[in-house]
Amino acid sequence: MKKTTKKSAGICLCAIMALAQVSAQVNAQNDAQQTPQAAAQQSAQQAEQQAEPQSMQQIMQQTVPLTAQQTIELSLDQALAIALDENPTIKIANLEVERQKYVRREAYGGLYPTLDADGTYTKTIKNGQMMGFTMSQNNDFQFAGTLSLPLVAPAVWTNIKLSKDQMYVAVEAARGSKLTLTEEVKKAYYNVLLMEQSLSVLRESRENISSTVNETKAKYENGLASEYDLITAQVQLSNLDPQILQLEKGIEVSKQMLKMYLGLPLDVEIIQTQSLESFSDLADMSPDVFTTDVEDNSDYKSIELQQVILKRQLRLQQTTRMPILAAFGNYSISGTDMESPFAATTGKSKYDFTWSRPLTAGLSLQVPIFAGFTRTSKEKQIKNQMQQLELQRDYLKESLTVQANQSISDVLTYRGQMDANRKTVEQAQKGYDISRTRYNAGMGTMLEVSSAQLNLTQAKLQFTQAMYDYLASLAQYDRIVGREF
Repeated sequence: MKKTTKKSAGICLCAIMALAQVSAQVNAQNDAQQTPQAAAQQSAQQAEQQAEPQSMQQIMQQTVPLTAQQTIELSLDQALAIALDENPTIKIANLEVERQKYVRREAYGGLYPTLDADGTYTKTIKNGQMMGFTMSQNNDFQFAGTLSLPLVAPAVWTNIKLSKDQMYVAVEAARGSKLTLTEEVKKAYYNVLLMEQSLSVLRESRENISSTVNETKAKYENGLASEYDLITAQVQLSNLDPQILQLEKGIEVSKQMLKMYLGLPLDVEIIQTQSLESFSDLADMSPDVFTTDVEDNSDYKSIELQQVILKRQLRLQQTTRMPILAAFGNYSISGTDMESPFAATTGKSKYDFTWSRPLTAGLSLQVPIFAGFTRTSKEKQIKNQMQQLELQRDYLKESLTVQANQSISDVLTYRGQMDANRKTVEQAQKGYDISRTRYNAGMGTMLEVSSAQLNLTQAKLQFTQAMYDYLASLAQYDRIVGREF
């Protein structure tokens, strides 16, 4: 997104630079002095009321299905709602939270009893002899069931707490993904508005210049204007066409980027219901609302949660020194038929099964004594990681504080530029109106009109760029301090 934003902003700047070059050439040849006169401009548009956030399903219910219409209208809040519901990054983060819930259930399973059963059957193929008698077991059956229940298991208890902390980490990671996506969606939305508004300014300028060309051509044909004036106007008109074409292509790419963030098909046409001026109320924010407190930053909170996990892992490692007490019970059934050599004299069957059904229960105590210093080494490894993470947290906090200060400075700077550029637009509009009046009255020259038109276009583009820079820096500030949508 950063590359796309820079590219689109560069397109607008290229337009400004191209206009500035032509303006310099005109001013070099312009000996007449401009005289400003009073001509009040219309007041700025009022901010459009933003719609309440809606999910993708709610928006689809209000419109014709995409397969039939292929067009949806979106405000910024609606775009954010769709992105947070449909973007694959958010879906992956939510699935990770769900996976951690299953991990926690698995940890709780260590407290439940375990029951195992097994059975074997053995068939004797060849009998053996002892003291001249054939003593063999032709068939042997073995069935057994084992029940065990942990009574004292410190490692299991600690692992349950660890799984809970890991779920908190996954939740915070999902929150971080939402904050990042919110910033990217806002910038993408603002970027499309920037390019569309810049395109509107250039098209308006082209219409004005086209009208001037027609008027100059008529005057030239009647001998009231020089050929140089006509050529100057035509060149100025031709210089705008490449910039307009470049902006039109840039808008298509920017909209595709926005659709990607929203998780929408690329063939769906989106119409943005807001303009940059509709966010003018954000420019009235008091400087006191900005803070450099970054403790809600997602990266910072993630490191703090990692510290909690390391402490829990250290505790888990320490539990390996503790005894483990468990209860167990066994029940088995075994049956064997022995071929008896005395079957004929006793009157019993030659093959007679002997069954055994023992039932046992007891306690198992496991006491760790010595493990070759491996436990101590593992504990020191974890403590070393804790020290590293502590340094990383302090450094990250300092870095985020610097970023917050820089972001606040950018927000205030761009807001000041907006106010200055707004006044510049008013003055440029007055200058253009004056030059047109003078030219139509035969008192001015074509160079004055061309110069005034270029100044007006330049001022409008700079004002539009300042509005975008302000809104983009504000979105970046919200992510740095962890302010949620």
